[in-house]
Amino acid sequence: MSTFDKREQGFENKFAHDEELRFKATARRNKLLGLWAAGFLGHEGDAAEDYAKQVVRADFDEPGDEDVFRKIRGDFDANNVDQSDHQIRRTMDELMHKAVEQVQNEG
Repeated sequence: MSTFDKREQGFENKFAHDEELRFKATARRNKLLGLWAAGFLGHEGDAAEDYAKQVVRADFDEPGDEDVFRKIRGDFDANNVDQSDHQIRRTMDELMHKAVEQVQNEG
């Protein structure tokens, strides 16, 4: 294997590793976001965990974060929860930072 091939393989491995971390962090963020939203919706215990799983699954609807945002926004609107779009998005950003830290500290 040439030096170029080894270098290319190294970049491919790093890319795959970074994508795996991004996936894990996004899933973790969505769970944390679901637990946060569950509190506003009056869910506790198993119901809060179930709701958080629904938020995680909502992320598979389309690429990006809009599907998760729409899930939270729709559920808040349906239950008269007074949280602005800005607050939801800010919480999503804050929890992403927290999730990245958690995933990086795991391994």
